[in-house]
Parts: sequence; structure tokens; C-alpha cells
Amino acid sequence: MFKATINNDTYLSLLETRHAKELFQLIDSSRESIREWLEFPDLTHQVEDTDAFIRRSLKRFSENDGYWAGIWYRNKLAGSIGFLYMDWKNKKTEIGYWLGKEYEGLGLATSSCKLFINHAFEELGLHKVQIGVAANNLKSRAIPDRLKFTNEGVIRHYELLHGAYLDRVVYGLLKEEWEPENESQAFI
Repeated sequence: MFKATINNDTYLSLLETRHAKELFQLIDSSRESIREWLEFPDLTHQVEDTDAFIRRSLKRFSENDGYWAGIWYRNKLAGSIGFLYMDWKNKKTEIGYWLGKEYEGLGLATSSCKLFINHAFEELGLHKVQIGVAANNLKSRAIPDRLKFTNEGVIRHYELLHGAYLDRVVYGLLKEEWEPENESQAFI
């Protein structure tokens, strides 16, 4: 089992197929807020879709090429965070995250990112962590800003979503720039 405690109310746990229904329900209940910035809600029509996603994530985990974990708040699935890939040659990765609408503004994404960053640098021995965010997604952009990532630039028209091109801001953080907090927990 893969689990990391953030505080008394919050922990991260590797998504498993037993979470497929709860993941689908969370996506379904927050579909409009998530789909504003991400494509996957439009590709998620039934529990089988989240089950397939979790199976792909577990396969990637077994191949040491990234994975997704659930963000659990007061024992309810609140969102998800993941390493989108692992570039072992260049010792870097990218973190992605999203929250259900009712869980926004609680600091869950920021604290989850902190834990993932510590894991990347301290346990995986990576040199760089990136976060890519739609340029107009100010709530999500606040997270790498808060965590002292460097804005490395904008990729214009990065993706076509709902008939409009979105620019993407790329943030980067090097290991020597990271200031870990003492209370951060390790993955077990």
C-alpha cells in the first residue's frame, strides 16, 4: 500500500481500482469546474472510464513512469495528484493536480504538491519538478507561485479545449531551490 499523511484530515493514497466509483462520482459532481481547464471530464462518462484510468496509472506505477494518487480529505476523495511522467535520464518530472469543486480553497492542492515535491527530490533523487497550468487558470497558477517555482515561460496555443486554444504557463523548480518543511511526511 502506498500512503502519505499530510495532517490529521488529509492524506494521499495511490489510486486503486476499488476507488473507481468514488473517483467517477467526484468527477461527475465537479464536471463543469474541472472541464474548464482539463479535457478528462469530457472523456469520463461512466465508472468503467475511471476504472480504466486507474488501471493505466497502476501500470505506469509498476513501470516506474509516473502515477496518480487520490487526495483524501476527512476520509473522502477530494481530488487527485500525479507525476505525469518520469524522465529518469534528465532527472525530472511534472506534477498535475485537480480538486473537486467543494474542496477548492482548503490548501489541499498546495500541501499535496509539497509532499510530491519532497518525494521527487528527497526519495526519487530527481533534479527538477515542473508544473504546467493554463494561463488563465489563476487559482491553479497560485500553487506553483506560492511554492516558489520559477515561471519559465508561456507555450502559446498549447492545447485546443472546447473549441478554443489555451496558452500554458510552465513552472520549474530545481532541487537546490526547494526548501522542504520539517513536518513533511514520506510515502510508505
